[in-house]
Amino acid sequence: MDTSYKSIFKMPVPMKITGRSSSITNSFVNSIIPVIEPSADDIKEALSILGMDVHTIECSYCGSKYTEWDHLRPLVEDKMPTGYISEIQNLVPSCGKCNQSKGNKDWLIWVNSEAKLSPKSRNIKDLRERIEKLKNYSRWREPTIIDFPKVVDSSLWEKL
Repeated sequence: MDTSYKSIFKMPVPMKITGRSSSITNSFVNSIIPVIEPSADDIKEALSILGMDVHTIECSYCGSKYTEWDHLRPLVEDKMPTGYISEIQNLVPSCGKCNQSKGNKDWLIWVNSEAKLSPKSRNIKDLRERIEKLKNYSRWREPTIIDFPKVVDSSLWEKL
């Protein structure tokens, strides 16, 4: 097992429901969704699709130094859980600026937006290539999606 790949990967920190760094909904969803720790081989394959390896890892969105792994697909939209979970096929290396700017937005819309600190607004030179790599990555493995209305009971879910 190649432990160098495991050393560069950190799962997003599960939020406590009382956490105030994000919305209560985000904190709640982060505290209840499954977290699936990837193997070193999973991390290596994920980085390879993004054109990176353990020595060249960078923010997938802008190319800056990566500091964390961001959920490519948001966990919460319109104050409701999307069903996506924390697993390698839903996580990409990111810098803090991109992660904070992107928030719960669709990655492709955000990348091409004029949002503060988005790659487009920062005139990232190789943005088209980054978008293509991220599109390939998003097709790499089918993400797990929890059907919350079915788990909870759709009649109860509709009351939310």
